[in-house]
Amino acid sequence: MYNLDKSKPVAIGCDHAGFDYKEQLISFLEGKGMTYKDFGTYSKDSVDYPDFAHPVALAVESGAYAFGILICGSANGVAITANKHQHIRAAICWGEELAELARKHNDANIICIPARFVREGDAEKMVDLFMNTAFEAGRHSNRVDKISC
Repeated sequence: MYNLDKSKPVAIGCDHAGFDYKEQLISFLEGKGMTYKDFGTYSKDSVDYPDFAHPVALAVESGAYAFGILICGSANGVAITANKHQHIRAAICWGEELAELARKHNDANIICIPARFVREGDAEKMVDLFMNTAFEAGRHSNRVDKISC
């Protein structure tokens, strides 16, 4: 079983729709004693999600970060963008079970949260499950190995 290396920082980013949740998740990470890098955005002003999803994906892809967190309105835009990067498995999660399965079955390394579809407090629960759930490997390893082009 594979765990995320929590000795490394977390990469976090969002667009304007995810700004409030990003700020809450930063407080959550700080409360857990985790280090992070905030890749923006830094306000609720309208921005383009790829400008923040690409840097988070690159950071995780480099191996310097334990995992990534991306937040936008639907999570579709940031997930599509992040998944353009080799070795990135960005999973859209709107519930705790999905966050857990994204790690267990898909070895996801970026959690993408749809701010407009997640209740306050649920994002923290999902991130907690995501970062504390190990990849089961076994039968799932072969499938995950087939993802990269």
